[in-house]
Amino acid sequence: MDMKILFISPEAVPFAKTGGLADVAGALPVALKKLGVDVRVVLPFYQTIRDRCTDISPLLHKMSVPLGTQSDRADVFETRMQENVPVYLVGHRAFYDRPGLYGDARGDYQDNLERFSFFCHASLCIANALSFSPDIVHCHDWQTGIVSALVKGPYRQGPLQNTISVFTVHNVGYQGIFPSEKFSVTGLSAANFFHIEGFEYWGRISLLKGGIIYSDAITTVSRKYAEEILTPEYGMGMEGVFMKRKDTLHGILNGVEYEYWNPATDRFIPSKYNHKDMNGKKTCKLDLVREAGLSYSLLNRPLLSMVTRLDSQKGIDLVIAAADKIVQMDTALVILGTGNQEFHKRLLQIAMRHPDRIRVRLDFNEFLAHRIIAASDIILIPSRYEPCGLTQMYALKYGTVPVVRATGGLDDTVSEFDIKTGQGNGFKFVPYRSDALVSAVKRACNLFSNTSTWRCIMQNGMKADFSWDRSVQKYMRLYRSLLSGQNP
Repeated sequence: MDMKILFISPEAVPFAKTGGLADVAGALPVALKKLGVDVRVVLPFYQTIRDRCTDISPLLHKMSVPLGTQSDRADVFETRMQENVPVYLVGHRAFYDRPGLYGDARGDYQDNLERFSFFCHASLCIANALSFSPDIVHCHDWQTGIVSALVKGPYRQGPLQNTISVFTVHNVGYQGIFPSEKFSVTGLSAANFFHIEGFEYWGRISLLKGGIIYSDAITTVSRKYAEEILTPEYGMGMEGVFMKRKDTLHGILNGVEYEYWNPATDRFIPSKYNHKDMNGKKTCKLDLVREAGLSYSLLNRPLLSMVTRLDSQKGIDLVIAAADKIVQMDTALVILGTGNQEFHKRLLQIAMRHPDRIRVRLDFNEFLAHRIIAASDIILIPSRYEPCGLTQMYALKYGTVPVVRATGGLDDTVSEFDIKTGQGNGFKFVPYRSDALVSAVKRACNLFSNTSTWRCIMQNGMKADFSWDRSVQKYMRLYRSLLSGQNP
């Protein structure tokens, strides 16, 4: 079967990124194209794309796009991803020529409902204008939450009359909440779509809820997270909505692009290595210790790291509370990230207390992220919740042993090392407490001095396969079951 898929996403690498959503929307279409799928991607034509991407050509000029009860115009441009995947860019300077994708230092943009309603309509208008009849329209997160309803409503004709919708929830914490009086902006009938079984959420609009309700299938980014969001602890108020759709909810783990994250080929690290010859990792460690100004006496002790967004979801509060006890184990700790200003201040304070043991770099630096992960012996990922997480999968490939909280994708990808069987690739803890984190770090550090055991743990991780080659097959099975009319 020649399958046609329209990917609609608010971000995708290498064009625009704020988080893991962009990695999925940039990698999955490429993986699908390799399997012979006619896949096309639609993105807003953000300022960041306009500034950085030069290989862009005009496609549609002044295309009419509904916006509420009125209409507006979009200029559509085309560029390409890897494997020659077409990318359509929805141009509207008033909406997308801004420094941020969704907001700035003052918060979310006040007209995000207008911006992304326009984007959703424009994406479907592009399909109509190009006479492209997708079998599947695959949408991502709240920004595309009205697409499935549009396909079932005003666009259920022409090229889209037989289209099936899939909606992927990357993080249920972002729900697209707006005042109810603005519902007309979506272009959907309030009588048909704004009610308790539709977009209405405690008297307001939730685009995320609408995406969940009206899609033919819902996916999220790990098996464990698909289970967790059915509970009050992780569902963030949406657990009841997910529970109603649980028969069509699927957890499919994100993949890793090993072309980019691979110590055998990584151009960012000072010495390359692989699971058979790991001498290069020692060189990477020496290089980082020297550059960070850490004590050379630590070269034979565990070097720990944390490469993350600095907010409460990522468990940085646990690391701050545990830092003194961690360095008392004769370790060093390097932290790279940016985010909450209070966390910035507290991290700098602990670094001042341990100048030869702790280094903090308040920055988002892709080059340095590769070097830190390659140099570290242990990486800390104590997230409060983690829908999928890619950092632990990157780290495993680099022989950097993860210490994680057993939640979401972290629980799916990291298994506790068992010294009796030699199985496992890391260390886990369950209670969201700093003492539980310290205990897991202690288990790891106690095994570090046993060279053969530690090498076994490293190699277990390095030989694991979390590539998109595996994950894309699960998406293909889902697509095929939907198109055959089966309950997937």
